[in-house]
Amino acid sequence: MSEWGVVAGGAAVVAYGALSRRLSTTVLSGPLVFVLCGLAIGPLGLDLLSAERDLEVTRTLLESALILVLFTDAAAIRLRDLRREEFLPLRLLVVGLPLIMALGWLLAWPLLSGLSVWELALVAIILAPTDAALGQQAFSNERVPALVRGGLSVESGLNDGLALPFFVLALAAAGEGEGHPGVIVTFLRALLLSGAIGIAAGWAGASVLRWSAARGWSTPDWRQFLTFAVPLIAYALCAAGEGSGFIGAWVAGLVFGSRLRNAPSTRSASADWPGPRQSTEFSERLGLLLASVSFLAFGAVILGPALRHMTWQMIVYALISLTVVRMLPVALAMAGTGLRNASVAYIGWFGPRGLASLVFGLIAFEEHLPGMTQLNGVIAVTVGLSVLLHGATAPFLGNRYGDWFTKTLRTQPGLRENTLTADSAPNSPGRPGPHSP
Repeated sequence: MSEWGVVAGGAAVVAYGALSRRLSTTVLSGPLVFVLCGLAIGPLGLDLLSAERDLEVTRTLLESALILVLFTDAAAIRLRDLRREEFLPLRLLVVGLPLIMALGWLLAWPLLSGLSVWELALVAIILAPTDAALGQQAFSNERVPALVRGGLSVESGLNDGLALPFFVLALAAAGEGEGHPGVIVTFLRALLLSGAIGIAAGWAGASVLRWSAARGWSTPDWRQFLTFAVPLIAYALCAAGEGSGFIGAWVAGLVFGSRLRNAPSTRSASADWPGPRQSTEFSERLGLLLASVSFLAFGAVILGPALRHMTWQMIVYALISLTVVRMLPVALAMAGTGLRNASVAYIGWFGPRGLASLVFGLIAFEEHLPGMTQLNGVIAVTVGLSVLLHGATAPFLGNRYGDWFTKTLRTQPGLRENTLTADSAPNSPGRPGPHSP
């Protein structure tokens, strides 16, 4: 990466950091600002960053961000978040997510004719996970019912990890016969081996942290660094075993958070006891920074070149992916729950695509499959449109939906959306949003 590219990227971070609170009230979301900056310093603009020179750096940046995001999102998930009013997050994950993948696969056939069956499946799976950072204003708007905010947050915290096994298997099937391991070998390495490594790393990391904190042998700062090392160790061990480091990091986060959360009540009540949220704060903040810079690199290195080769089929599929492919399965998943149409539409629309889709796309690109140019173009255009559309509509639609909820609640206090109060809403399980202080 050139020195001037680093200067330009650093200047973008400084500028956004100085204006972040002011911009939080506008349609200029954090990801949108950084993508625009990336386009400006990429081949379409100043040409300070390019795919030829900086693709490896971009991949390292995106993968590092995703490792931290997967770990911290998973560590923040509480089982009671799924048990309480379970119809929303569980239906979105168990019913909605598979339907989104299946419908995306089906609708890709007539539009992306240059791709094989398994490459079409990869497109659908890669574009299935959602990214809370792109719709943070919609997720965090306190005028939106706590039930809806909590359900969307839990979904975004888990669906990228749940999509990983499908991605790994589809990638193995797409590359089978070209010198790649078979589907069964991939399953054993990426799912079973990586899952076992993740369980061991998460349990061991949390156990060491609990043991040290109970004796007062560690400082709060170094507990943060200890936590930061856990997903890195899990990822590296999985990579050494030719498994999936992302699955390992995600599973490690689930186990790490659960192990800390199940501490004796007398200790967990202490202000000095390391709970999941306190222990992962540094990793969350670092993940936020890396994710923001990742969107800048995406604009310069991935989206800019993709726009040069964009076709109408890519645009149409991207629009279908952000609307029909997301909203129809969500509507089916919400059938019989008692939620009003306005709520179902709000939940369906705010399924933005972001970091996970970009990293999965880069991993697939390195497999050198026949249709990778078209596949990556579709992914880049879809994420680019998502950054623009979801970021721009989040403040307006959040307020409009909040107005509807407040007005309807006056005449119908038993509204299904009012099941949870703001005080009992589950904590957002993701990293801090791009407008977080």
